[in-house]
Amino acid sequence: MGTLSGWAYGVRLGAFPLIAIVGFATYGVFLLIALGILAGRRIARFRRSAFRLHRSVACVGLALATFHLLLGVSIYV
Repeated sequence: MGTLSGWAYGVRLGAFPLIAIVGFATYGVFLLIALGILAGRRIARFRRSAFRLHRSVACVGLALATFHLLLGVSIYV
């Protein structure tokens, strides 16, 4: 856990620490999932591909959210 807590606030990419960047990326992926489903409801061309895309992007979002959670918990453990 020491390595993760060192990464959480020690690695800085620009103005934000790694934990904030992973949080922003997770939010962006979840927003992409929601927009894909909305586009699938409104645009006929996206109806079939929207659900398959939802499944794969949701897995990426869950992986990012889990990593973000581990970074947050590692600071307190």
